[in-house]
Amino acid sequence: MTATLVAALPATAEPSPDDSAVAGFTGVSEVSETSRLADRRSLVTGDRFIAMGDATGRFPAGGWHVRGEMAGFWTPPVKLLDGMWFAVDGAWLGSDIATTRYTNGWGYQRFAYQPRAGVRVDRVDFVPDGRRAAVIGLVLRSDSARTVRLALDAHSELMPAYPWGWTTPGAGAVNLPDTGGFADGTLVFRETGSSPGLGAHDWAAVVGASLPPTGHALGAGHRGPQEPPVVCPADGTTPFRCDDSATGQGTGGRLDYQVRLDAGRARTVWFTVAGSDEGLTAARAEFRSAMRDPARDLRSKVEGRRGLAGHTVVDLPGDRLLQRSVEWSKQNLADSVQEARGLDLRDVDEGRAYPAAKGTLDRARWFGAGFPDYPWLFATDGEYTGFAAVAAGQFEPLKAHLRALRDISEVVNDRSGKVVHEVVSTGDVYFGANDDAGNTDETVKFPSAVALYWRWTGDDAFRDEMYDFMVRNLRHVEARLDADGDGWPEGLGNVERAGMGAEKLDSTVYLIRGLLDLADLAASKGDRGTAQWAGDKAGALRAAFEAQWWTGGDANNYAESIDDPANPANDNTRIFQRHWTGVTPMEVELPGRPAGPLAATGNGNTALAQRERECFTGAFGLFHTGTGPTSVPAGNPGPSCDSVVSSVGSERSIFSLNTAVMAVAEGNYGRLAQQRRYTTGNARIQLDPAVWETPGAMPEIAPSPDFLANIDRPFTDRSMSLQAWGAYGILWPVVHQQLGVAPDLGNGRLAVVPQLPPGQREIAGRSIRLGGGAVDVSVSGGDARLRVGVRLDRVRAGLTVGAVLPAGKAVASVTLDGRRVPFTLVDTARGKEVHVSAGGRSVTLEVNLR
Repeated sequence: MTATLVAALPATAEPSPDDSAVAGFTGVSEVSETSRLADRRSLVTGDRFIAMGDATGRFPAGGWHVRGEMAGFWTPPVKLLDGMWFAVDGAWLGSDIATTRYTNGWGYQRFAYQPRAGVRVDRVDFVPDGRRAAVIGLVLRSDSARTVRLALDAHSELMPAYPWGWTTPGAGAVNLPDTGGFADGTLVFRETGSSPGLGAHDWAAVVGASLPPTGHALGAGHRGPQEPPVVCPADGTTPFRCDDSATGQGTGGRLDYQVRLDAGRARTVWFTVAGSDEGLTAARAEFRSAMRDPARDLRSKVEGRRGLAGHTVVDLPGDRLLQRSVEWSKQNLADSVQEARGLDLRDVDEGRAYPAAKGTLDRARWFGAGFPDYPWLFATDGEYTGFAAVAAGQFEPLKAHLRALRDISEVVNDRSGKVVHEVVSTGDVYFGANDDAGNTDETVKFPSAVALYWRWTGDDAFRDEMYDFMVRNLRHVEARLDADGDGWPEGLGNVERAGMGAEKLDSTVYLIRGLLDLADLAASKGDRGTAQWAGDKAGALRAAFEAQWWTGGDANNYAESIDDPANPANDNTRIFQRHWTGVTPMEVELPGRPAGPLAATGNGNTALAQRERECFTGAFGLFHTGTGPTSVPAGNPGPSCDSVVSSVGSERSIFSLNTAVMAVAEGNYGRLAQQRRYTTGNARIQLDPAVWETPGAMPEIAPSPDFLANIDRPFTDRSMSLQAWGAYGILWPVVHQQLGVAPDLGNGRLAVVPQLPPGQREIAGRSIRLGGGAVDVSVSGGDARLRVGVRLDRVRAGLTVGAVLPAGKAVASVTLDGRRVPFTLVDTARGKEVHVSAGGRSVTLEVNLR
C-alpha cells in the first residue's frame, strides 16, 4: 500500500486505569501491508533496544548466528525475551483474532486486528531512545460498556549476543537456564551464574503493564498461541517457522488483567519489557523509566523522527519513487543506530578462541549493519553507510561510528593502524585483528570516511582527533600489506573467492582515494611531510592503474584481482571473475577540483555499459558475480557477455550494496538515465508492495535468480530485513550527483553543480545540512535554459555554482542573479560543467543553451 498519514495513535499518558486518550500524529508517513503477514518480519528499534517479530504481532524464532535466537527482544549486548503475546477474552491476538494490517511508521509500528464480539483492538510498538525497553500500547474499543479479560504471555531467553552457534565456546555451552518470578505486579526473569569463558553475570528482564494485574502464573511455556513450541534443530534443515531453538533455556509467565471499557471510548493499556546486563536493580530502573509516561515518549520518538525527516527534503516530480525512498532511507538510517556500554574487547579469532579481554570500552555507538543478524559494528558497512549519513544530515552517528572503530582497533590491534572488521555489541572482535589476513579495504577507507565527515561538517577537532590513527592506517598497509613492493596492497577485500589473486582491485581503488584524502587532511593541518608522501604515492599508483588493471579484450572490465596464487612469479597477472567489485574504479570519487572517479573516462563508460548487460544486472540491480564462461562445472547459469573463462561460477544474488555501488558509479559518469535503473532497484525492494518483506525497510539482498525472496525462506535462513548500506545508492545519487551538493567545508569551499536527469524538468532539495547550517538547491530547465537556485543558511564557505550541460548542448550565455558573468567550462567524467564563482547567501544561475 502507499504512504499514508498516521491515524489514531495513543497520544497522552494514562494516569489512572479509567483514563485514556487517542490522538493522531500529522505529517508522518506510513507504509502498510495486509497480505501474508505471518510470513513477514516486523522491526522496531531504539539506540539501546531491538524488537523483532512477525507482521501479525507474534514472535517466530529467527536468525542464524544463534539459530532461531536473533529475533525477539534485545537490549545489546543481551537478549531478554523470545516474545510477548496478548489475549482478549481468551482469544490470542494475531492467531484467534486475525491481524488485518501491519503498518510501519517513523520509529514505531502498528497492528490492526479483526473486531471480535464487539471489541476492536489496535496496537502500537515503539522503543524510546536512550532506554533499554520496548513499549507496546493496546488500544481497546467496545460498542458497549463491558469488562474484558486481557492476558499477557512472555517467554524469556536471557543470553549474550556472542558466542554464536558454531563458535568455541558455543552459545549452547554458555547459555544458562533462566529463572522466572513475580514481584510488584511484574514478571521478573533472570540469568545469573558463571558460564564457561564468560565468568559471572547477572542479566534481568522485567515485564509489566500500566494496570495492576489481577492474577499471574509462572511455568516453562507461556508462548501464547505458539505453545507447544516447534523447536528448530541445532543444524540441518529447519521448518519454515519455529518457535524456539535447541539452544533455548528460557522460562515463561503470564499476567492477567481486567479492563473496563466504556461504549465508543478508546482505552489504552501500556505494556513494557525492560532489561539490563547489570542486574535486576538496573532492569527495574529501566522499567520504571519507560512506564512513567509512555504516550509522552511515543510523541517524543515521533517528533525526533520528524526532525530527522526535516533534513534533506527533496522534490523529484519525475521520480516520486526515488523521492519516497530518500524519505524512508533517512528513517532506515535512524533505525540502525545502536549503542552498547561496558564492552570487553577481545579477538575471538573467527570464533576459534575466547581469551581474556585486552581492554574495555565504556561506550560505543554505531550504525548497526543489519537486522536481525548483524546489528553490531562493522567497518566496511559503516564506511559505505557514511555517504548516505552525510547526505541525510545524520552526522553524529557517523562520527560516533568512526570513533568506536578507532577506539576498538587501537586496543585489539595494539595501535598497529589496522582497522577491525566486525565487532559484536559484547566487544568481541570476530574478524580484523592483526593476524587476520584481511581488512585491507576497510583500513584504507578509514581516512576517506573521516575526510567525508570533515568536508561536510568542517569539524577540524575531529580531524585532529583521528589524525594519528589515519596516518598509521596507511603506513600499516604500506609496511605490512605490500610484500612484493609494487604498491598494490595485499590482503582480503570485499570479495573473497577461490582463484583470486593476493592483490585486490577494491583495496587498490580505495587505497588511492585514501592516500589522496589523507594528503588533503594533512595539508589542512600543515603536515607537509605526510601530505607529500601520501600525494606522491597516490600519484604513482594512479599513473600505473589503467595499464595494470584494465583487462582488455572483450571483457570490457577491470580485473578484480592480480597475482595468481598458483603462480607466485606471475608478475601481476590480471584475474577477471566478474565480481561486483569490478565497479569500484567507477564508483570511487577522488578529491580534487573538480573531484572525479578513478577509472579513465573511456574505460569507465565502457565498463559501465558492460555491467548494465543481462550477464551482470537483473531485475533489481547488480549481481554479486556475473555470468559467463567458467571452468566450474554447472557453475554459470545465464548468458555470456565475454569470452574470458573464469575460475568461479556466477553468483546472481543482488545485494543492495552492489546495486548502490553501481548507482553511484553511473552518476559519477553523468549516466543518470542508466542510474535510474539501479536507484529504482533499491527503492523497489524497500517500497514496492509486490517486492518488500518489511514495508519501508531496505533489505540486505533483493529477490534474485540465485536468492529466493526472504518472504519465501524459513525465518532462520533469511538475509537482513533492514540493512543500512543500501541507502548509499539512494541518498548519495540524489543529493551529491543530481542536486550536485559537494561541500569541502574543511577547506572553506562549497560547490553546487547539479545535473538534471534526462526527461525531467525540475528537481529540488531543501534543508541539506552542511556543518551547523544548511543549503537549499533548486534546478529546472529544458532545451534552451538551465536554472539553478542556491540558498545558504549559516554556511561559511566560498561558493561555486554551476550545472552539467545536457549532451550535445553548448553555452550561449550565463547570468547570475540576472547579470551576465564570466564562467569556466570544465571537462569532467559527468560531461561539460559550467562553473561560476558566486558571492552572497542566495543566488540564481541561468545558463542559456544553444
